[in-house]
Amino acid sequence: MKKLQILGSGCPKCRMLTDHAEQAAKALGLEYTIEKVTNIDDIIAFGIMATPALVVDGEVKVSGRVPTAEAIKALLV
Repeated sequence: MKKLQILGSGCPKCRMLTDHAEQAAKALGLEYTIEKVTNIDDIIAFGIMATPALVVDGEVKVSGRVPTAEAIKALLV
């Protein structure tokens, strides 16, 4: 099971990244969980300086932008 984490304050871009990550995971038929990380100290612990960010299984994949669902698919396989 993939663990997807969305790092950010919950802003519109954070919500868009969540939607795109869910679309990508569903399109690939993956089992996944999504966790929204909003605590600034937890975000900083990942070394993130720009949100939103996507973390897959503990590895930062994207930071400071919202990739398309299609682009996220490539990050999940």
